[in-house]
Amino acid sequence: MKKGLLILLLTCCSSSMTFAQTDNQETAVIGVVKKLFDGMRAGDSTMVQDLFAERATLSSIIKNNEGKIMKHTNDASGFITAIGTPHDEIWDEQIWSYDVKIDGLMANAWTEYTFYRGDQLSHCGVNSFELIHLNEGWRISAITDTRRRKDCKTDPVKDINQLMVAWHKAAATADEDIFFGSMTADGIYIGTDATERWTRDEMKEWSKPYFDKESAWSFSTKSRNVDVSEDGQIAWFDELLDTWMGDCRASGVVKRTKDGWKIAHYHLSIAVPNDQVDGYLDLIGKPRK
Repeated sequence: MKKGLLILLLTCCSSSMTFAQTDNQETAVIGVVKKLFDGMRAGDSTMVQDLFAERATLSSIIKNNEGKIMKHTNDASGFITAIGTPHDEIWDEQIWSYDVKIDGLMANAWTEYTFYRGDQLSHCGVNSFELIHLNEGWRISAITDTRRRKDCKTDPVKDINQLMVAWHKAAATADEDIFFGSMTADGIYIGTDATERWTRDEMKEWSKPYFDKESAWSFSTKSRNVDVSEDGQIAWFDELLDTWMGDCRASGVVKRTKDGWKIAHYHLSIAVPNDQVDGYLDLIGKPRK
């Protein structure tokens, strides 16, 4: 009985150690991939060069303009040099998922990605990393990727920030189509006056004299916070704005639609500093408590 119990305990402990070792190795593999793209964003070739094994390669599987499927393979050294060569835009590869397989000294990491040049989406696809475990740790021996420009997964926070930047710019340049086209058909805009609660189309009618000018109004964003629902279909935000009225606070709700993110609700308010509230109450004729 005691012998059987000892065997059971040893088996359980051995299995636990195996799982722990596997988890640690997966974390290490993912760490190599993350460090590669952190270095690429930073434009730091010294940060990434030691992540590659000797004679590592990079390959891309693409379809050319004639519809022919081709595979381009290059030495990783050219990629490392390109990372450290000054370029105007940040090279930002966003990784959405990791699927890691390990057998002894060999690993494969399958990662879904979207690649940005600065703020512009360039392409997306899947990376297949081949890694080997050397004395120095896990090193990349090959990367093969697919590339496409359609159906790319994107970062909702980045998309919403771009939406809001374009929306405020549309007001500053009196671009009526972009401004109101960025709102849902049932969108609501609440202004700084207590009477100002408009549907999108009501606001469009009210603001027509402003949009007939070279600039309707110009707000610049000082800061913005964005939160996204778990299902990724709704998000809410707040922002601090520099306006002709001084600092303003705004909050809003955006929805994901078939045409991208749209503003469903926007609430603008003047931010009165606490130490100036008494003067504000005097200004509007409201008695102090």
